Amino acid sequence: MSNEFRLPEGGRIDRARPLRFRFDGCDYTGYAGDTLASALLANGVHQVTTSIKYGRPRGIMTAGPEEPNALVQIDKPFPEPMLTATTVELRDGLEATGLPGQGRLATEPDPARYDSTNAHCDVLIVGAGPTGLAAALSAARSGARVIVADAGTEFGGSLLGSGEELDRAPARRWIRRVVSELESTADVAVLPRTTVFGHYDDNYLVALEDRGEDAFTRQRVWHVRAREVVYATGAHERPLVFPGNDRPGTMLAGSARTYLHRYGVLPGRRAVVFTTNDSAYAAAVDLHDAGVEIAAVVDVRPVVPTVWAARCVERGIPILTGCAVGGTSGVDRVSAVDIERLPGSDVEPPSELDCDLLLVSGGWNPAVHLHSQARGTLRYAPELGAFLPGRGALGTRSAGAAAGTFATADCLRTGAAAGSDAARAAGFEADAAEVPTAPAGPGVAPQPTWLPPTGPEAEAEQFVDLARDATVADLRKAIGAGLTSVEHIKRFTTIGTGHDQGKTSGTLSSGIIAELLDAELAEVGATTFRPPYTPVPFAALAGRDRGDLYDPIRVTAVHDWHVERGAPFEDVGQWKRPWYYPHDRESMEDAVLRECRAVRTGVGMQDVSTLGKIDVQGPDAAEFLDLVYTNKMSTLRVGRIRYGLMCTADGMVFDDGTVMRTGEHRYLLSTTSGGAAGVLEWLEDWLQTEWTHLRVHLTSVTEHFATVALAGPRSREVLSRAAPDIDLDNESFPFMSWRDGVVAGRRARVCRISFSGELAFEINVPWWHGREVWEALIDAGAPWDITPYGTETMHVLRAEKGFPIVGQDTDGTVTPHDLGMSWAVSKKKDDFLGKRSFTREDTARADRKHLVGLLPPEGSAVVPEGSQLVDGAELPEPPVPMLGHVTSSYRSAALDRPFALALVKSGRERIGQTIYGHVGDRLVPLEITEPVFYDKEGTRRDG
Repeated sequence: MSNEFRLPEGGRIDRARPLRFRFDGCDYTGYAGDTLASALLANGVHQVTTSIKYGRPRGIMTAGPEEPNALVQIDKPFPEPMLTATTVELRDGLEATGLPGQGRLATEPDPARYDSTNAHCDVLIVGAGPTGLAAALSAARSGARVIVADAGTEFGGSLLGSGEELDRAPARRWIRRVVSELESTADVAVLPRTTVFGHYDDNYLVALEDRGEDAFTRQRVWHVRAREVVYATGAHERPLVFPGNDRPGTMLAGSARTYLHRYGVLPGRRAVVFTTNDSAYAAAVDLHDAGVEIAAVVDVRPVVPTVWAARCVERGIPILTGCAVGGTSGVDRVSAVDIERLPGSDVEPPSELDCDLLLVSGGWNPAVHLHSQARGTLRYAPELGAFLPGRGALGTRSAGAAAGTFATADCLRTGAAAGSDAARAAGFEADAAEVPTAPAGPGVAPQPTWLPPTGPEAEAEQFVDLARDATVADLRKAIGAGLTSVEHIKRFTTIGTGHDQGKTSGTLSSGIIAELLDAELAEVGATTFRPPYTPVPFAALAGRDRGDLYDPIRVTAVHDWHVERGAPFEDVGQWKRPWYYPHDRESMEDAVLRECRAVRTGVGMQDVSTLGKIDVQGPDAAEFLDLVYTNKMSTLRVGRIRYGLMCTADGMVFDDGTVMRTGEHRYLLSTTSGGAAGVLEWLEDWLQTEWTHLRVHLTSVTEHFATVALAGPRSREVLSRAAPDIDLDNESFPFMSWRDGVVAGRRARVCRISFSGELAFEINVPWWHGREVWEALIDAGAPWDITPYGTETMHVLRAEKGFPIVGQDTDGTVTPHDLGMSWAVSKKKDDFLGKRSFTREDTARADRKHLVGLLPPEGSAVVPEGSQLVDGAELPEPPVPMLGHVTSSYRSAALDRPFALALVKSGRERIGQTIYGHVGDRLVPLEITEPVFYDKEGTRRDG
């Protein structure tokens, strides 16, 4: 029967709004206001998933973000993995499945919107339970700008799940009054569904607001700068360790009370309560009064509070003092627990108690996460068995349960005081707000308990961290390996590294470590708390900065023409560059071979506007360029162009391009398309930090020019038709020179540069004339069937000539000498970036990887780029020594066969030898050659 564990009345749900949902393929019904966890429990579903390591059944253990077990995958309305069922708000049509630690990402784009905002306030109050609401009243009444943030769907915190009274009236009445006053007070922002997950320097805090699936913006990240902060973050109940403590039906006592009062749900029919402190008695009494049979309260303490003992006697609830749970039974859910008498107890407990619900409470851990993130210190309180805030960061204070004060009356009082203190520290006159009366605090001190009495033989089933399947046995193994630091043990065992970040296991593991080491828990300490406090979706962190807004798309002036011709595009940095131009149903390989033939035999043209262009001006420009390039640029004459390499300080190739001298103190540098921004930043860095005496100014002019490359033996004839007034013969216009003139009726700068090895020109015109000049050149080349070509063809053409591409044929570990480009390294300059590194022993090794060519057998397939290269046709036993890898690999129209470039150890000394690389599932022989495959004499560049 649906909702058979739901009370007929009570809770904070809207029974007039039933919601249908599906979990693990079964249909259920819940109500508005439910979480997925509360709705499942109302339908009698405890087991939600299986554990990540051992595949053990796991159920719902908590009622909040500290849940270590109940990970779910949301399938509808939109796929989202790794959520806890305790924090997923139920909605109509929700579909979810249990998740053993690994999720599935959506394959379609997320239709939701995400956003961020910045806010400043005088007082930020984190948490809106009794402590936070009292603090907010004090601060708001002072006139300060106040922000109150709480992760819950409504304010009230623990009061919503306890059924407590304030001023002898239901607590919800006081909550309503406070929230109404806050909402109507100027300069007070009330943020429910908002989790503050990070506290950084200078009171900069970051919060995630969940606005709901139906909101215009699903989630919003708040960047808050606060003058003063009040931590009213409450505390997390601590579980207990015993054999089989992970069995579904085992739940924290306080969480069971929350499900009762907030959701009107009974987590079971017959319960055993196992506790070390007073708080579990409230759960026992409340559940009994709601109809749950309490088989017994098992308390490790020899003495229990008189008040709670009396209430239990009134209800016929047995109390077993000086006893502990020694284990559980059951298949998919707890069906019975074993009871053991502790040393010194005179109680004779039953050996076993039947139950379908085991409530545990090992005490409470203040939620000190934000305090610690802000570099606040912690101190161990032995009377509570918990770490409390010590010295806090400037402008912060903790109150209520977050400071180790758990009684509601004390939470209200300390919260009001903290709010007024914060307002005064921010410069306002403030008094502590008057707070209502509340029940008295605990009567008997808790008895922190870490290791169970069962001994080490059952430690493999005593779970310390349920999220990571880590046990007492794992802790003992880590200590046996010589580890004593909690930080080291954390990493050895993975305790505290799961989705819950050790909220239930952190202090528990420290306590067990202390006992195993026979050390004081204060000395053992706690692990470091780091942001985020709870998991934050990447989509929320990205906000609007995704897609084009995160990485803007840059297109050239001729982009629309390429689109109209059906060209697919390749991403080069942020640029969209035409990849190739297919005809009809032509494959990419066929299109590239056709484009290559056109350039080698006739004429082709390419849009190269994306190449980086940096204008360099100043009296010291020549000296500056001599320092940043490996070859000498100061001797370059006006009107001429020189190829150059840039190296990092360790002598590795950083970028390459050309340098054009356009005036006595002015140069134009070209860079790779994807490297332009990095090169400009690199040059500015040296100018502004190391060479501040140089009078040089740098300006990016990449977007100022549209650039067209004309390449092929017919390129001079095509250009002469579009630029009849420019002398294009070799004598008047030699290779690596430039001329200003008119092309297609527009002012242009024409350069004799070739990246294909063919006769070639690069025509630069103002950006807004780019398409006009491009189409004029297309028309001028029509008699020779001029062919536009894309980046893939450009890659093939340059590889046939052995021209490397920085970032493809280099990987940050390659020097100019490795590339066979020692000719580009000046021996006449006193200094340049990387010069001294070339004399290091490592850069002079004979077995460095060199750029060489590779020829597979004729008729073979293309060797995949990235393929590792080995010495023999038969692989030895691993580890297999690698000689290098393939950097570029293509099929050549000019060679009529596949070829490749590669980085190979001692490659130049191996020319003529055979090595092997994978093609498909087999090793094929590859002949090592010179990296230049085509026109080795270089005669074709002049036509």
